[in-house]
Amino acid sequence: MQDIIRSVLFLTLMLTSCSAIPTPPASQSTVPQSVSPASPSETFTIPTATALLTLPATTESPLPLSTTAVPDSRPISTLATPHIDQGPDGPITQVPDTQNCGYQWAYQDLPELSSSFQQSLQALQPEAQGTAFAYGENCILPDGSIGRFLPMETDFNVTLQASDLNNESELGDWIVKVMQVITEIPPEQIVGPQPGRVSLTFQSGAEQKIVNFYINQYQGLPPGLSPAEIFQALQMPQ
Repeated sequence: MQDIIRSVLFLTLMLTSCSAIPTPPASQSTVPQSVSPASPSETFTIPTATALLTLPATTESPLPLSTTAVPDSRPISTLATPHIDQGPDGPITQVPDTQNCGYQWAYQDLPELSSSFQQSLQALQPEAQGTAFAYGENCILPDGSIGRFLPMETDFNVTLQASDLNNESELGDWIVKVMQVITEIPPEQIVGPQPGRVSLTFQSGAEQKIVNFYINQYQGLPPGLSPAEIFQALQMPQ
């Protein structure tokens, strides 16, 4: 029984000593000067040696997060696109890519060279006809259009009148005269890296005889051949 009485007396003394501790007045706040004052919606008790900070429960909704996107300073990487040109008033059109070609044999006229070539031939024979043209390849783009022409050689077509198609000496002599005209053409007027071809058509009435050969084939003939021998040599298949 005495133990119970002692316990009750001890608890009573403890409660009495706790309630006797005075609460510091409001004017003696211990908040540091550098701490910003609390907002009106927040209340708290200044901590003391025997009290802890307590925050009141609130039912206010949290502040909404800002929906403004923050710019990303990292560089943006994009896939490479083909070069395109924009006309001032027209739609965007892609520049033709001449590297993506399908090649097709083709001819291209050389009007200036043809005109001067025919004049030189008509100085030898007024009825003569001659044309010059470039032979090469067209670059065909995927859409079917022509990207550009790639010349390989300059060819010549010649038509001459002959009194006798069986007279090889006469025909050979005409070959020599025509080749003198061709070899005197300035090199800058010749297009293409390869030696050109010459097609000679001899006409006599309703009959004709055609001789075809390359320029380097003629230039490679042995020196000292007669006109008839030249005609015969160029008739041989190469």
